[in-house]
Amino acid sequence: MTINEKWIQSPLNYTGGKYKLLPQIMPCFPKGINTFVDLFCGGGNVGINVDCRRLVLNDLDEHIFYLFDTFQKLDKEVTFETIRRIIARYGLSDSTVNGYGFYGCNGSDGLGRYNKEPFIELRQNFNEEKNRDASYYLLLYTLIIFSFNNQIRFNREGKFNLPVGKRDFNAKMQRKLSDFIDRLKSVSCVFSCVDFRNFDISALTGEDFVYMDPPYLITCATYNEKDGWNETAERNLLGFIDELHSHGIRFALSNVLRSKGKENRILIEWAAANADRYHVKRLDYDYANSNYHTKNRDKNSEEVLIVNY
Repeated sequence: MTINEKWIQSPLNYTGGKYKLLPQIMPCFPKGINTFVDLFCGGGNVGINVDCRRLVLNDLDEHIFYLFDTFQKLDKEVTFETIRRIIARYGLSDSTVNGYGFYGCNGSDGLGRYNKEPFIELRQNFNEEKNRDASYYLLLYTLIIFSFNNQIRFNREGKFNLPVGKRDFNAKMQRKLSDFIDRLKSVSCVFSCVDFRNFDISALTGEDFVYMDPPYLITCATYNEKDGWNETAERNLLGFIDELHSHGIRFALSNVLRSKGKENRILIEWAAANADRYHVKRLDYDYANSNYHTKNRDKNSEEVLIVNY
C-alpha cells in the first residue's frame, strides 16, 4: 500500500512518527468513531488523519500541547508571517525565494553551513526567553524548522539543544504546516498533557476509540533513555489497556514484539494470555527510511498493531 495523497503529514519530525505506516494502520481502524484519543500523539500523524467527530491529542510533552494549541488558535496567515519575520530577523536562509546557490550551498550538502551561526543565536535567544506566549511557540517552531532533522529535543535543564539542520522553511515544510493547521481548525480537537496513568476514561463509550503508540521498551531512543520508559511503565500501560477493554472501549496499540535480537517478553506474554480477547496484526515495514534514530533502523523489527475488535 502507498501513502494516500490526502493524508496529512505532521510538521514535526517526531521520533517514531507513524506517517509511513498509515497505509497499514488506517484500514485497521473501525468506522463510525465518535471520540478518537491519540494517547501518545507525538507529532500527531495518526490522530490528525482519523475521521471522527471529536479528536483528543494527548502527549506528556507540554511543548507539543502548547505548540498545537498555538497552531489551532492563531490565524494561519499570522502564523506564517511571524515565522517569516523570525527568519528575516536572524538572517536565516529562505531557499524557496532565493535558491541554494544564493547562499553558496547545494541540495546535497544542505544549508547548515550558512545557517549555523544565526541558528545558534536564535537557539540562545529562545532558551533565554521567559514569556510563554504564542510568539514563544512560533519561535520554537522556527527552531524546529532549522534544527537537525526538524526534530524537537530539550535537555534536563529545559534548554533546546539540537544542532542546526540541512533544510529550511521550504515549500514542502510550508505545505505540511498549512495542511496540519487547516485540519486542526476544521475538526473538533482538544489537547491534553497528562500521563496515561492519569488519563480519565470515564466519559468514553463503546463508540469511542483509543490509539496508543507508546515508547517502545526494547528500542533505544530519546524517549526511553535514562529509564524514561521502563518495565513498570510497560506493565502499567497494559493494565490501562485491560481497563479500556473491561469498559467496552475499542483500542489499538502500536508496538514491536522483537527488534535487533531483543524480545519484549512482557508484551508477548500479555498478548498470548489475552489471545481470546485481543488480536495481533503484524505490519510489514522497513525502518531504514523512518523517523527513528539511526541506531534504531532495523529491517527485522516485528511491528504489530494489537486491537480488541
